[in-house]
Amino acid sequence: MPRNLSASEVDSFRARLCAVAQHRFATRGADGVSMRQLAEALGCSPMTPYRYFRNKDAILAAVRAAAFDRFATALERAVARARGDVRAAGQAVSRAYIRFAARQPEGYRLMFDLSQPHPQRYPELVRASARARRTMTASIEALVAAGIFTGKPALLGLVFWAALHGLVMLRLAGKLPARPGFRTIQGEVMRVLVGGARGGVATAPSRARRRRAAPRRRRSP
Repeated sequence: MPRNLSASEVDSFRARLCAVAQHRFATRGADGVSMRQLAEALGCSPMTPYRYFRNKDAILAAVRAAAFDRFATALERAVARARGDVRAAGQAVSRAYIRFAARQPEGYRLMFDLSQPHPQRYPELVRASARARRTMTASIEALVAAGIFTGKPALLGLVFWAALHGLVMLRLAGKLPARPGFRTIQGEVMRVLVGGARGGVATAPSRARRRRAAPRRRRSP
């Protein structure tokens, strides 16, 4: 019979398993990874991973949850270093977002490029992804509350996220040109987004403005 493992031994093996799984999932996709392959990479019996996780999907959920938590921690630390300056915090969050994706591309891809059915089966993944979403929008909410940005915080957060994610994925895929450099492109993206957020969402001219702008018709005598 297998001996009882200490909590530290369990945590150590789970960490090793998740590290191997993250690389395999990121490079081969979820369908290209099997429990047997993970066991072989760890040098253990095919049944050993089942002592720690129910199945492959549970491992993927754990890997993604850990990535979301690392991501959220990176953004939260960036906000903390701003020491209450909401403008500096917003800029720091954007930089931390880009930096995380550059330094941990496998984790980033697994966070946002994969989804899992029946998310309620993985409460840690639900918790970690919700934490990351809150962290991404918190700086936007602070800027709106301070009157610096105009608009709905949740919608603005999605807009900033969509722009940053697109930029990151183009970079990871090697699709951006060498010139202008990435930092130049990033700066221009943020300039446009911040300028729009400060001015509010552009809307169609109001009826009153259209009436003022329309040429007046002369009344017949």
